[in-house]
Amino acid sequence: MANEITRRDVLRGSAAAVVGLATGLAGAESPELQTTPPKPGRLRFGIIGCGGKGWSGMQGAAEHGDIVALCDIDAQNRSKAMLEHPRATAFDDYRAMFIAMKGKIDAVVISIPDHHHAIASSLAMHQGLHTYCEKPLTRTIWEARQIARIAREKKVATQMGNQSTASTNMRKTAALIRSGLYGRVKEVHLWTNRATGWWKQGVPRPAPSTAPKQVDFDLWLGPRPVRPYAEGYHPFSWRGWWDFGTGSLGDMGCHIFNMPYMALDLRDPIAVQAETSGHNRDSFPEWSIVHYEFGERNGRPPLTLHWHDGGKKPDASLAPGFEYGGNGSIVVCEKGTIYSPDESNTQFMLVGGGTMPDIKVDESPGHMAEFARAALGGKPAVSNFPDYSGPLTETVLLGNLAIWANGPRLEWDAHRMEVKGTHEYDSLIRPAFTEGWKV
Repeated sequence: MANEITRRDVLRGSAAAVVGLATGLAGAESPELQTTPPKPGRLRFGIIGCGGKGWSGMQGAAEHGDIVALCDIDAQNRSKAMLEHPRATAFDDYRAMFIAMKGKIDAVVISIPDHHHAIASSLAMHQGLHTYCEKPLTRTIWEARQIARIAREKKVATQMGNQSTASTNMRKTAALIRSGLYGRVKEVHLWTNRATGWWKQGVPRPAPSTAPKQVDFDLWLGPRPVRPYAEGYHPFSWRGWWDFGTGSLGDMGCHIFNMPYMALDLRDPIAVQAETSGHNRDSFPEWSIVHYEFGERNGRPPLTLHWHDGGKKPDASLAPGFEYGGNGSIVVCEKGTIYSPDESNTQFMLVGGGTMPDIKVDESPGHMAEFARAALGGKPAVSNFPDYSGPLTETVLLGNLAIWANGPRLEWDAHRMEVKGTHEYDSLIRPAFTEGWKV
């Protein structure tokens, strides 16, 4: 068809940047690059990852600014996004996008696999760009600490994509618990049905095959060790592989931990321990149960938190009268137990009946609106990297060390970011990167 967008058309923005890299003129003007000027009250967005969650992130960003750059390793995703935003310049490599579009974008929305989160976020913030990144913030604990540090140093607006942080009901429930109305919190129970029914875990590697023509699998691998393409890695099931994702806990934890984390400042656990279905340390286990221990912190008494995934659930006696769904949370307090039926953090009920009192909280204008407001000079988003989502991600990902160990109790030194008494887990805490990729 005469009006069909070709692969060459989709790649031309990336090609321009690569030429610039080769000649040392990557930041120079190019006739192929759009030069949308900044507009009062509007942001110029670069979108990194245009498919799946990236598509909804792009749509949300478009409500608060102009989409001027698009990046995806999948040409089909890029072409679909270009049809939606034809004035944007397209790239297949976000490193090239940052060079070619320097001075032409104000903010980025990052919705790519976990193993790229820290690198893309770091590059953006070092260029002074306001940065929105989907959950989990990073694939490893060290990366989360670094990203939070860079955000603070560069003084840019940031936000992680745990959308329920904007929920008024969640904020009110967290505030009620924090107020002490229900007494001391004794334990927390969280669960998800991932990976069961969503992607496979606890499985051998799929057989190598040829990557689709529209996918640049080398760019997709990026900082991780080379392996042949196989069906399932792109665009979704990468979550179940240690090299690329963070498993069921990393994928859903930043959602389901969110309310108790906000209520109880659940950072810096002192120990973790897990039982699992067993795994080959290449693919995450089919199911896991992780026990977190939290010591006293700023007046918060010690407590335990129990995570269940892969279809495992807490004991039914914790919330009689409720039938547990695929995702949820239970917070057991001295004077009451609070139950939530899903990961959206919008519904909270008292076990045994009763009405939760109203409480005044700072209400959000909307999750992406919070980010845009911060990027335009307003108050920081609640789920900003240094104060909230960085430490939350560290807490969530610590459970993956226990899952890897599958049995031993691991004592955690949060300050040093190490498991006490051993260096066995160092490569899980701080990753190595292939040449050309770094935080």
